Amino acid sequence: MVRQADKHRVPARHRHRPCTWMRWPMPGPVRCAATLRVTVVAVAALVTAACSADPAPPSAPAPATRVSAARLSAALPDDPVLMVLPATGAETRWTQGLDVFVRQEARAVAASCAHDHGTGLPAQDPITFIRYYELPDLDFVARHGMSASATVPAPTPGPVRTGTEARTGDGGDDGRGSASGSGSGGSGDTAVVRRCVAEGTAAATELRDTYAALQGQWFSTLVPLRRDPAVLHALRGLPGCLARHGIEVRDENGFFALADTREQTTAADRLPAVERALGSAYAECMRPVEAVREPARLRLRARFLADHAAEVRTLRASLFASLRRATEAHGPRLVFPAP
Repeated sequence: MVRQADKHRVPARHRHRPCTWMRWPMPGPVRCAATLRVTVVAVAALVTAACSADPAPPSAPAPATRVSAARLSAALPDDPVLMVLPATGAETRWTQGLDVFVRQEARAVAASCAHDHGTGLPAQDPITFIRYYELPDLDFVARHGMSASATVPAPTPGPVRTGTEARTGDGGDDGRGSASGSGSGGSGDTAVVRRCVAEGTAAATELRDTYAALQGQWFSTLVPLRRDPAVLHALRGLPGCLARHGIEVRDENGFFALADTREQTTAADRLPAVERALGSAYAECMRPVEAVREPARLRLRARFLADHAAEVRTLRASLFASLRRATEAHGPRLVFPAP
């Protein structure tokens, strides 16, 4: 199997559904299947494709303890840097919430615009939290499995605008579906929907631009860790550990391929147990790797903050205020998955 690090990791069973996990954290809007888009930095230029052997045939997982669904938290970090420049798996919960908030902002602005024009928007897939496996949240994975996360709440509608003409913006649909479909506004619906989707995209882009460039540089800074001798040494123990769980693969990429296969072929009623069994094995076997990578990422972040002091000061001064303004104007809530 060849894993290209310039693409979001979309498990087979999610290729026509909302994405819920990916191998590498990429800035910008996240979209499934063939419509992936990166708005800030082409990480692909910095990473070579990794190869692994074909996964072993799937075997039945060991029984997994049933746990309650993941919760939601509204607790903000003390420092917005932790949302934008995560260095640990637990910190990526804040990053996931920020990404969801921006996507909800796009939808809320588009919906408000459509309401002003007496029309509706096309049906849209639910927004989901997207987990980052380059910075794996092992405690979360151990408890909830490879893909399951908290459910993103339906947004609270913001103030309804009156007498406002929708503005034309630039950009794609930011994951909100096509601009075809009918509403109640008559023959001009398609054009109006396009304008409203563009307005939502513009609002989301404006919000994302407050942090995306810095975040893209940070994720690029993490790439060399893949070749770090201490990390490579820790990863050599992964196949043996997974084998003790009945998972025969050569490396981490092989594990992800096997997880994709099992998710695609397992009956729906058994899928939660399979995902939790896979997550339990992955979390246990990756802890020695994260024991090396996490301190290294924290050291890299300390250096990164010093090297980008001016941009970090701007981020700290502006991000929370920008998010509050978006909530007050359009209604999206900033929430995060929590174990």
